[in-house]
Amino acid sequence: MNTTKLKPFAQHARRRLLEQVRARFEATLLLDGAAKAENAKAIDELNKAVVQDGKERVIDRVAYTWFNRFCALRFMDVKGYSLVQAVSPVAGATQPEILAEAKQGIIRDELLNPILRKRVLDLLSGSLRSHDAQGEAYRILLVGVCNYTHKLMPYLFEKINDYTELLLPLDLLSADSVLSATRHALDEETCENVEVIGWLYQFYISEKKDEVFASNDKVKAEDIPAATQLFTPNWIVRYLVENSLGRLWMLNHPTSRLIEQMAYYIPPEQAETDFLTVDTPEALRICDPACGSGHMLVYAFDLLYAIYQEQGYTLADIPTLILTYNLFGIEIDERAGALAAFALVMKAREKNRRFFRQDFPVQPHICIMENIRFNADEVNHYMQRIGKDLYNQDFWATVRQFTHAKAFGSLIRPKMKNVHAVQARIAANPADELFSGKTEEQMSKLLNMVQFLTSQYHVVIANPPYMGSAKMNADIKSFLQDEYNDVKSDLFSAFMIRNLEMTKPRGQLGFMTPFVWMFISSYEKLRLFLTENKTITSLIQLEYSGFDGATVPICTFTLENSQKPKLKGSYIRLADFKGAENQAPRTLEAIQNPNCGWFYRASSADFKTIPGSPIAYWVSERMREIF
Repeated sequence: MNTTKLKPFAQHARRRLLEQVRARFEATLLLDGAAKAENAKAIDELNKAVVQDGKERVIDRVAYTWFNRFCALRFMDVKGYSLVQAVSPVAGATQPEILAEAKQGIIRDELLNPILRKRVLDLLSGSLRSHDAQGEAYRILLVGVCNYTHKLMPYLFEKINDYTELLLPLDLLSADSVLSATRHALDEETCENVEVIGWLYQFYISEKKDEVFASNDKVKAEDIPAATQLFTPNWIVRYLVENSLGRLWMLNHPTSRLIEQMAYYIPPEQAETDFLTVDTPEALRICDPACGSGHMLVYAFDLLYAIYQEQGYTLADIPTLILTYNLFGIEIDERAGALAAFALVMKAREKNRRFFRQDFPVQPHICIMENIRFNADEVNHYMQRIGKDLYNQDFWATVRQFTHAKAFGSLIRPKMKNVHAVQARIAANPADELFSGKTEEQMSKLLNMVQFLTSQYHVVIANPPYMGSAKMNADIKSFLQDEYNDVKSDLFSAFMIRNLEMTKPRGQLGFMTPFVWMFISSYEKLRLFLTENKTITSLIQLEYSGFDGATVPICTFTLENSQKPKLKGSYIRLADFKGAENQAPRTLEAIQNPNCGWFYRASSADFKTIPGSPIAYWVSERMREIF
């Protein structure tokens, strides 16, 4: 994908939206009389949000909410998924289709109630005076579209009846508006693949990321997403998914034609007989525990679709089956998590044109981590409801583990091992009125997070966050020291251990990480753990300048969650090929021609012959003998 014009667009849109939302915020403070009374509830919610989070965080959140929605609506317009084009004009026109229709007296019943419908028509006819009749009418129509889309995608289009609507920018129809820029940036070519949404998110937060890294301060909890989000290149996503999910399916179904569409799949050197059994596609559970905007899950969707299709499933049923049974994501950033869910729903709609017409379209399994806190009375309330057998030390300890969930994410190891039993007891014993509402909602969210984190998956794939100890705040540093002391020097190494715990025995894993763990002494314990207990099935070591997204020297690799000391893993060394543009072609060349000179095979036993067990896969047999 050509992302050249996306970065300046996203950065400009962020600055412009922040400016416009801030202006709306200041104007809201000046409302009085009838205008203030009409918006009393929204103003009250806005004031509460400012007290809780601060003015700037509220402005930032609203600006991004509208950026998200503008881009999502434009993408759906371009793909032909919209009920009516809310952002885009029809061919030959200049104004959004929804406004052009309204000017002709056409407003779809699904979008507005009779009162708002009349207001829009009166504004456009001139019977209701306004200094910007078209702009006001369009904003009402746009909010109506967002509310209509809520039932399809509630995570991205929350019901708008609060200050989010109040702070919607005024300038949406001019030639230099953010919406106009959105249309230019997201043309048909750019929207060919839903991964464009992930790129937009990375570029939107890129200036914030630069600010965080330029500062000498420790990274605050709320800045962790900006500091650690890194969009994974498409070819690396394909390599990881094909050599984890694809590998597991091929081991179980060696005659599958799935191999024909997996260009980055590296077949094992010899036939394997000891592997995790998977009989049906529905049985597969794939998780990305730091899913970001969902790039890994989106490609896993494509591969799963091919698997179901090969197994003879009805094509219209496959998207719903995939979202119901197969894909799971965990994310600390609610904005990125919403995009991951959106991307998966777009894949489902792409494969089944009637997907949105279902009464209750299935929602993707994306778990957004939230900080949860209870007081003693709230927790004690559950004693009677779940029984003394479940109301134990593990229950209490688990409740306390999620006070910093947005910082620790899927690194949390819940003490509770019987979450399904707890959920069943709570469901069977409704809350009394005193503890209904907020407390019940918080407990439901906590137990949902526990369920995601205690499940075992067949495949776990991740581009985990990278953050060295120098940038960690005190909470993260203390947490890693307590929970991951042997691998506490960086977040990514802790994720490697945690992801192995989330994977079934003999399951498959894929990672993209800095390659420092392969060699330097501070990661020796990690290397020994991997070589003595797990199996590296493949690894690609990129050249130092081989990744556009960061200056970190990168490797990407796959593991099997079992020990096979004699299994020869496949290794590709790209050190001699400078530039990001050369990494994918040289990888494909090595896979197609193992005699190319930069393709190697080595086993865990080979690494243990060298002091410190470096992952020195290119070392000759003679050199190992000398050691």
